[in-house]
Amino acid sequence: MKQKLESLLQQAVTALKTQGILENDFIAQINLERTRDAQHGDFATNLAMLLAKPAKLNPRQLAEKIVAALPSDALITKVDIAGPGFINFFINPDSQFQVVKQILDAGTEFGLSKIGAGKRVQVEFVSANPTGPLHVGHGRGAAYGSAVADLLAAAGFQVEREYYVNDAGRQMDILATSVWLRYLEVCDEVLPFPSNGYRGEYVREISANLHKKAGDAYRRAAALVMADLPDDEPQGGDKEKHIDALIDRAKTLLGDAYKEVFQAGLDEILDDIKDDLAEFGVSYQQWFSERSLMDDHSVEQALQRLDVAGYLYQQEGATWFASSRLGDEKDRVVVRDNGQTTYFASDIAYHMNKLDRGFDQIVNIWGADHHGYIPRVKAAMQALGADEAKLKVLLVQFAILYRGEEKVQMSTRSGEFVTLRQLRNEVGRDACRFFYVMRKSEQHMDFDLKLATSRSNENPVYYVQYAHARVCSVLRQLDEKGRQRNPHLGMENLNLLTEEQETALLTTLSKYPEALERAAVNYEPHQLIHYLRELANQFHSYYNAHQFLVDDDKLCNARINLICAVKQVLVNALSLLKINTPEAM
Repeated sequence: MKQKLESLLQQAVTALKTQGILENDFIAQINLERTRDAQHGDFATNLAMLLAKPAKLNPRQLAEKIVAALPSDALITKVDIAGPGFINFFINPDSQFQVVKQILDAGTEFGLSKIGAGKRVQVEFVSANPTGPLHVGHGRGAAYGSAVADLLAAAGFQVEREYYVNDAGRQMDILATSVWLRYLEVCDEVLPFPSNGYRGEYVREISANLHKKAGDAYRRAAALVMADLPDDEPQGGDKEKHIDALIDRAKTLLGDAYKEVFQAGLDEILDDIKDDLAEFGVSYQQWFSERSLMDDHSVEQALQRLDVAGYLYQQEGATWFASSRLGDEKDRVVVRDNGQTTYFASDIAYHMNKLDRGFDQIVNIWGADHHGYIPRVKAAMQALGADEAKLKVLLVQFAILYRGEEKVQMSTRSGEFVTLRQLRNEVGRDACRFFYVMRKSEQHMDFDLKLATSRSNENPVYYVQYAHARVCSVLRQLDEKGRQRNPHLGMENLNLLTEEQETALLTTLSKYPEALERAAVNYEPHQLIHYLRELANQFHSYYNAHQFLVDDDKLCNARINLICAVKQVLVNALSLLKINTPEAM
């Protein structure tokens, strides 16, 4: 109905152009909302107030001209002008029944939109460093990013999902060195493990696998490894200097073989991340390697572009990007005084690559701790000659897991964390994904394990899935009673659906396309969750108040058609969120 009214208003605007009231090249943005008060009709628009200035007319006068130009339609019983120029539409009550036919005819296509018009959107999300398994904090970004991408695709955008693999830099060297030191332990070398190394059990597993594959090929004497190293923190030294010296020692003693140890750690962890995300219902079209930006000289080319544009300068032996000229709080180093490029330099090259791929919109989904990083990336976009509006950065607060009253620590370095796989095994994929996107992404979230596993109406995912299972139960009962469903008879008698709960369901069903579109364009999957909870609540109220398999075939089939429409919308929405729709619970 909303799309129908928008089409009629667009036709009215075209008529105003023909009359010379509006310029022919003027593009009208139509805002149409459902009214909160039935006395003001079913839908309202502020179009007259938006067009008053270009039309050079009083808003109320323009509203009268818009109403006069509206094509007649049997679905509209009355059009009123209210206040300074609001146009209120009153819809024929019989039109509410059309949504049942639309849903059952369209099936899985119901609710899909073309508002994206095929525009190319890249959504980059998770992109956790491949230094360990994904933990429960990463899970929220995975569920949110996946939902955002799938909603955009449902709204007609051409979406490419991407994971940026940070397979270069100091953290990866710390991982490689940690793997090598644990490997030396497998070779019966005795040496202290650095306080700043990666301590998780997964590092021991990688090292054991490396030894199975290569034997003692990478073994070096502990005395050679530890000779003349700066003291570690437990001995009153500097843990950062200690680990950096160990990295240099590993590279020196292993030579070219260091790359093999490095790759062994990267490959096992990245394979684990890929498997974990796939099991979580997350897929990507592209896994983009940070190292590739160095191998193909993209970092060097990006810095050259900034230099030509006049945004680089030398100071204290380092090369700086003058990002403060473009809104950042201070300038940033892109090449250190030792000649090494910074992580930010790689990020500039990565965004140059994104721009060169021709996306209409670039969406980065980052952890909330990256908030301060946004201005410098937007500054880089501008310096590269792009419109910073092309980049949308969405922040996700990490979810905090509680066991009783005790907060579970999640430090990848120490190895004391709960993995996404462990969480999924405990509460199930459906509960994980539902809970993760239940709130706005930037809101703090405590993950309630007890609630997520409960089979009660207080558990929101159970409550929504149970609505679907109940519809399936009614259909099984119909079959068990030997009664044949007659969709045609039900469609002819939808006017018999006059109960309060039936009217409420019809209205909510008609809102689904709007809810989906709104969730997509605002990058807010929690809006779809709110919709699902409202629909489920109304269905359960209906189920508890009325019998569906009544003796009157006309009423029975009308009600069956209605709950089948509810079932279809539940399937469509939950499928977008990669959540199952069980037939029995």
